[in-house]
Amino acid sequence: MSSKNYLFSSESVTEGHPDKLCDQISDAVLDELFRQDPKSRVAVETATTAGLVVVMGEITTHGYVEFQKVVRDVIREVGYTKPDYLFDYRTCGVLASIHEQSPDIAQGVDVNKGHEQGAGDQGIMFGFACRETPELMPLPIMLAHRLARRLAEVRKNGALPYLRPDGKTQVTLEYNDLKPKRAHTVVVAAQHDESVSLDKLRRDITEEVIKPVCGNWFDSRTIVHINGTGKFVLGGPAADTGVTGRKIIIDTYGGRGHHGGGCFSGKDPTKVDRSGAYTARYVAKNIVAAGLADQCEVQISYVIGVAKPLSVFIDTRGTAKVPVEKIEKLVVDHVSFKPADMIKNLDLLRPIYRKTACYGHFGREEPEFTWEKTDLAKKMRAEAGL
Repeated sequence: MSSKNYLFSSESVTEGHPDKLCDQISDAVLDELFRQDPKSRVAVETATTAGLVVVMGEITTHGYVEFQKVVRDVIREVGYTKPDYLFDYRTCGVLASIHEQSPDIAQGVDVNKGHEQGAGDQGIMFGFACRETPELMPLPIMLAHRLARRLAEVRKNGALPYLRPDGKTQVTLEYNDLKPKRAHTVVVAAQHDESVSLDKLRRDITEEVIKPVCGNWFDSRTIVHINGTGKFVLGGPAADTGVTGRKIIIDTYGGRGHHGGGCFSGKDPTKVDRSGAYTARYVAKNIVAAGLADQCEVQISYVIGVAKPLSVFIDTRGTAKVPVEKIEKLVVDHVSFKPADMIKNLDLLRPIYRKTACYGHFGREEPEFTWEKTDLAKKMRAEAGL
């Protein structure tokens, strides 16, 4: 197999997957605090297991969270509403252990005389964009997300009423000459009631989920695996412990490009894990949208307490239409990677984060996702002389 012809896979999970349930709870807490106090400092982790949700972390705020209500509302909206699931919003235990942000960190992040807002931690963040989809995202992760979202849709709208909230999807695409050609394999794991037969479930998911989502990428040779063990009745936190931040590849680019390791959910945007990754995506997407390259990855790095990034690296992987040095200059001229500037540019001090916590933080067209805007593309293209 040549380097231009290969198979590439990406996965996603439904909003009822235990890890994603935790991400949504963490971001729901962040949103509730931002509704009351946009200057809240929040770093919240959630863990869940059979019959229990634990919310932990550091919060400094003038707001107040009724954790019992916020947690149970998320669990109910996701769909854990029946005792048969062995985990439901009415009967699960909810514990919270919260303390203030460390003053040692705060002194490096807070704005005061002679000190601008610094990064909330050290670390590296990446952003990526390519021409495989209209959203300028890799196609495998976009299809995997759409399959997962469709599983939730047919469960909630009654088309497949026997489905339960937990589920996973995976798509393997065949690439020829570096371009996606067809869906080689589609994998779906869907939690279900005891009453439905495996044959019916497989037929229904193929017709109601896989074919509508995959469209022309699906053909007579596409391999399909649905509930590979033959049974998926016990799921969710009753079967699998969940923790915030364990689906970082699903949250980003499905394995295309790199990842700095930091998760997003439960973190206010002074944490550059979140604001830096969003800004890196914004820059990469505008470079590709401007036609300066067909593919682009941006890396930035920080040290705690310092506003200016240590490094900004742009990699077009040989697809640049102008010298990379010119692209770098355009980025420096038009984008600031200082935390306060990133927060202002993308309007991040808003209660917008629960929506990001499932089906990906990137490639979304909703207005809350300001890092997806391409308002720099026209200007960068003109200044590059294209």
